[in-house]
Amino acid sequence: MKSKIMLGFAVCAGLFLCSQNVYASRAQGTDLSRYQGYTAVKGQASDEFAISQIGGINTGGIYTQATYQSQVATGIAQGLRMHTYIWYQVSSDISKAKQCMDFFLPRIQTPKRSIVALDYEDGASASVAANTDAILYGMRRISDAGYTPVYYSYKPYTLAHVDYKRILAEFPNSLWIAAYKDYSVTTTPDYAYFPTMDGVAQWQFTSMYRAGGLDGNVDLTGITHNGYRKGDAAKPVSKPTAVKQGIKADNTPKTDIKAGYTVKVNFSAGKWASGQYIPSWVHGKAYRVQQVSGNRVLLAGIMSWISRNDVEILQTSAQAKQTSGSTYT
Repeated sequence: MKSKIMLGFAVCAGLFLCSQNVYASRAQGTDLSRYQGYTAVKGQASDEFAISQIGGINTGGIYTQATYQSQVATGIAQGLRMHTYIWYQVSSDISKAKQCMDFFLPRIQTPKRSIVALDYEDGASASVAANTDAILYGMRRISDAGYTPVYYSYKPYTLAHVDYKRILAEFPNSLWIAAYKDYSVTTTPDYAYFPTMDGVAQWQFTSMYRAGGLDGNVDLTGITHNGYRKGDAAKPVSKPTAVKQGIKADNTPKTDIKAGYTVKVNFSAGKWASGQYIPSWVHGKAYRVQQVSGNRVLLAGIMSWISRNDVEILQTSAQAKQTSGSTYT
């Protein structure tokens, strides 16, 4: 997800447990950018949410992520509560912050009240006060637009460049902080390495949520339920285009699977139609359906037959055709 990788520092888990209501959720999920491709990726079968990058602003100006809409749609199809983040390299420039918000807020494809996070980890100015002003400007705009504003960064960068207490005074429990124990595959958070700060709603605890690399996050307060009635991905409080697409795919019966559909191999799938065992690295991956025969579907790329019952529909053939470019503008 990020341009910089950071290591967490060991802290007293007891202090953390006393200062944070960690029992409120502890749901786990991922964050996604164009590097994960056009379909939302789960790190674990039990994941409940994902946060997809819509694009951002840097020294070159505004840029978008062509993968955003389809990631949101395919995440909803998998039962994930989908949220949004923006790369927010505005330094302390309010005019640049305004340009960023003016462009992206009308293009958000996750439900109202869902998270819209500002990824602030590069390009800060020498003025802590001015940097914080620019961040608060963006968070106020997000709140005014009907979404849940969140600040993302890592602890050392925040302490050096941002007055996060000012952020929390206006937006309590709005921090999403990254800190990693190490770079080994990590599927559950080790709270001895929690980046102790007030107001942390989410912790990005690893960049190796699975082999090959994927960010893993834990929701400590229930914030990822925002935008979804009773935390149900199938019950968003509003339905932008991507959300409608995801719900449609989720409600499509498997008997309708045709060539051109995009499906995910279920984590519970044990054997190919041939009787051979399915390798673990296939579980959770998305494939285009190349051919259908009876109760079996042929997965393109891997060229293996699998039972319809062992896959989950992510996109219909019509939706899959829309993933070749940016479709949310």
